[in-house]
Amino acid sequence: MYNLTGLELKNPTILAAGVLGTTGASLCRVAREGEAGAVVTKSIGPTPKTGHSNPSMIKLDCGFLNAMGLPNPSYPGFMQELEFAKSNSAVPVIASIFGGNPSEFAEVAEGLLPAKPDALELNVSCPHAEGYGAAVGSNPCLVEAVTAAVKDVVDVPVWVKLTPNVADITCIGNAAESGGADAVVAINTVKGMAIDIESGYPVLGNRSGGLSGKAVKPVAVKCVYDLYTALEIPVIGVGGVSSWEDAVELMMAGAAAVQVGSAVYDRVDIFSEIGKGIEAFLERKGYSDIKKIIGLAHEMV
Repeated sequence: MYNLTGLELKNPTILAAGVLGTTGASLCRVAREGEAGAVVTKSIGPTPKTGHSNPSMIKLDCGFLNAMGLPNPSYPGFMQELEFAKSNSAVPVIASIFGGNPSEFAEVAEGLLPAKPDALELNVSCPHAEGYGAAVGSNPCLVEAVTAAVKDVVDVPVWVKLTPNVADITCIGNAAESGGADAVVAINTVKGMAIDIESGYPVLGNRSGGLSGKAVKPVAVKCVYDLYTALEIPVIGVGGVSSWEDAVELMMAGAAAVQVGSAVYDRVDIFSEIGKGIEAFLERKGYSDIKKIIGLAHEMV
């Protein structure tokens, strides 16, 4: 078993928020069939949101562009799904939440407590939801206040998911840590856009969105590397992980665990494959413990 902010994971892989996390049944499927170490829900907010108009997601050669707009049924509407996941999943279930200010974050966090999520992940990093996400997460004072507000009303670990769309991600990471975060998650999607050259129209209904998949992995590696140096709390790496090699690279940059998102679209058993690949790598290299590779790149300077 692998301990992460007090949670026991059978391996250091986690389903990222927004992917197969809209229902309790899909979360349980990833835990059961995919053998993920933990799962994160779709981001849940204070009121129902329909999200942006379609097309809201497109596949590119290098990954995906999405502009979902944080569609969700609100925290009262999601309670039954979270309760189902908690009752039928053998792995930790983390609730991803969002709001426009500290009081809204606290409201959602406290409102979901009866469903007993194992941890909360604060989405202060979505790049395509006006008034939410990165609009909050690009302001260090607001990030600290949001984190502190949630910590005041819950007694479970609080993770803060950071945006790469800022000048200095370590500044935002420090703010989360100052607010009492138990870990940070890096990174959310990178701002991006696609245009249909025949018509001249932007492809996404929201015009622009967030880029995920293989193209963002070098960005994630750099952000994790910088955060590992700057923070005392764990860094959970996410962005472009589609193989055990990607996971090891992020861990050597400083990630204590890795989340997988876009790669799940190809196969749900990616978590098992990554976990077994990491174990084989450790054995081949003679590392007695996975902790031996976390932050290893920092020792090579």
